[in-house]
Amino acid sequence: MISFEIFKNSVSKVKKIPQPGFEVQRRMAAVERLEELQLNTLKTQTPRHAAVMMLIYPINDIAHFVLIERMQSKGAHSGQIAFPGGRKEPEDHDDSITALRETHEEVGIAPEQQEIITAGTPIYIPPSNYMVAPYLAIAKTELQFIPQPSEVKSILEVPLHDLLDDAKKSSHTLSTTYMKNVTVPCYHLNNQIVWGATAMILAEFEAILKKGLSPS
Repeated sequence: MISFEIFKNSVSKVKKIPQPGFEVQRRMAAVERLEELQLNTLKTQTPRHAAVMMLIYPINDIAHFVLIERMQSKGAHSGQIAFPGGRKEPEDHDDSITALRETHEEVGIAPEQQEIITAGTPIYIPPSNYMVAPYLAIAKTELQFIPQPSEVKSILEVPLHDLLDDAKKSSHTLSTTYMKNVTVPCYHLNNQIVWGATAMILAEFEAILKKGLSPS
């Protein structure tokens, strides 16, 4: 397990690590030729903007991060495991404000409890036509989550160690409203399959955190 104190002491180092970018994200992409699909879709679509937060916090001095299970709905990402986050509103003057606000709305953690460490590489999601900006943040005290009833079915409190454990990565065959019987790379976290854009974002933050937590 990774102690929260060790993670907290790595923050200054993590802030200086460059984004690994799409080359790392694509390792967990659910669709072959994703980059081509993204570019072709962007030629005809104007994307909506959203932001998500990977928030790291302590439970008994062990570093954890929070994911959510979305409610079942008619949307493209119904029922999936995701980061807290959502659509950018006109009053949000930048994407980081969106991530902070949406984390507050979806899991009840106020913006002043969240300290943004770094940004990930924005990722375009063709099925929902969103350009998503990911952020990594720290909360320095234990948290009490309050899920938004209309959006969040359950809260997943994931040990950070599990993200950095290669044994937690594999592949899984699934079907969605827009893909049938497709085998996708995924993380196995808290007995849930984490795939798609969330897995791609996790892959980039995993690479950053492995560097940040390394003793060198």
